[in-house]
Amino acid sequence: MVEETAEARLTDHKILIVDDDPEVRDSIDAALRSEGALTMTCGDGNSAVRICESDKPELVVLDMMLPKRSGFLVLERIKDLEPRPRVVMVTANEGKRHQQYAEHLGVDGYMLKPVRLERLITLAQDLLEGED
Repeated sequence: MVEETAEARLTDHKILIVDDDPEVRDSIDAALRSEGALTMTCGDGNSAVRICESDKPELVVLDMMLPKRSGFLVLERIKDLEPRPRVVMVTANEGKRHQQYAEHLGVDGYMLKPVRLERLITLAQDLLEGED
C-alpha cells in the first residue's frame, strides 16, 4: 500500500510553462500548481525569453515548436542568464537529432508528448532539489 503524502513537492518554486497549445499549457500548469509551484505561462518563444529575463523562473518547461521563436532559440538565449533556469524541453517530435541538439545546447531534461504529468513533476522536483 502506498502512503499518500500531503506535502507539495514544488512549493514556492517559480516555473514558466511555454507551449502554444492552450490545453497542454493548462494541464501542465494545473499539475505543477497542485504541487505548490508558482507558475507563469506563455504561448510563444519571444514572450518566453522576456519572462525569463524579467521574472527569473527557476525552471522552464519549454515546447520545442513555438511561434515567433523556436524552443531551441529560446534555450540558446536563456542558457546564459544568471541565475540560469533549469530547462525541460517537451516535444511531439521523436527524432533523435532534435534531442541530441537540445542536449548540446544544455537542456536539463527532454520529454516526449504526450507528457506524463507525474513524470514531469518528479523530474522538476529532482532538477530543483539538485540546485545548490
